[in-house]
Amino acid sequence: MKVRIDVDACVGAGQCVLAAPDVFDQRDDDGMVVLLVEDPPAHLEAATEHAALLCPAMAIVVDR
Repeated sequence: MKVRIDVDACVGAGQCVLAAPDVFDQRDDDGMVVLLVEDPPAHLEAATEHAALLCPAMAIVVDR
């Protein structure tokens, strides 16, 4: 699994961080998403996919 972020589309809702805090974080200054792990291990895949579904801006792309 590979994860990509469209930072320009991000609205800083933080749903990704709540769903997968080991994969996503937010910048302190503006709340935009930060990708912590580009290739999450198997035990984080479900949470990562869930985070992508929760993103209101559809800024998270998960490739399998």
